[in-house]
Amino acid sequence: MNSVSIPATPIASSVSAMSTRRVIGAYLAEARSECLRYMRAPGFMLPIILFPTMFYLLFGVIMNGSAGADTLRYLLVSYGVFGVMSPGLFGFGVSLALERDGGLLTYKRALPMPPGAYLLGKMLMAMVAAAVVILLLLAIGLTLGHVTLSLPQVALMLLTGILGVLPFCALGMLVGTFIKGQGAPGMLNLVYLPMSFLSGLWVPLGMLPKAVQQIAPVWPPYHLHQLGLAALGLEHGSVMMHFAMLLGFAGVFLFIAARRLRRYG
Repeated sequence: MNSVSIPATPIASSVSAMSTRRVIGAYLAEARSECLRYMRAPGFMLPIILFPTMFYLLFGVIMNGSAGADTLRYLLVSYGVFGVMSPGLFGFGVSLALERDGGLLTYKRALPMPPGAYLLGKMLMAMVAAAVVILLLLAIGLTLGHVTLSLPQVALMLLTGILGVLPFCALGMLVGTFIKGQGAPGMLNLVYLPMSFLSGLWVPLGMLPKAVQQIAPVWPPYHLHQLGLAALGLEHGSVMMHFAMLLGFAGVFLFIAARRLRRYG
């Protein structure tokens, strides 16, 4: 039999280009599906967005409306951090725990898509929710609360909130790998509320016992709070130190959570 020789063609580059396009398309499709899924679940998203807004309106504006300018800015930052924590913790933790229980995570892992697309979609949704929370708080503070801020300060606070949600995404992801879906909301509240108090978000640290003040740097919200205060000119400490601490928290939480997901699904 005569052998047929097929000449080699330079198709490696086209295959590589197609693969790259498909990878990018998978990331975009997963991010879009996560955004649509959460938008179609207002019973989950509205409390995450409106809960800190209501707290700030009641305790930051109505009860402290006659306070000084620095106090009003301090409260805006405090409830901003409190609001930013929620999309990261609950958007990641509750949904991940439920999806693990329901087998959706196993199904997604079997799909021909990059493993990071699932996490990136949730992360982007949490960043969008954090941006909405900060914008709502800024709108209330600038109008009803009569807080005076410059445009760069507004931009810095918004940027701090959008990026500051990431360590709490990693923490929510970590908690979601340890608990079942039904117990996730209660367990995350046990993390969310005490950590907010111990970080000085509800009561300034100077008014809390000395033991609480000493352990405050252990909690991620404390460092995000300091960055927010620095963004509004109320704190002049080491910004890079707080940024590095948040980055370290995010890296450790993400590393442990990724190992548990690979091992236990």
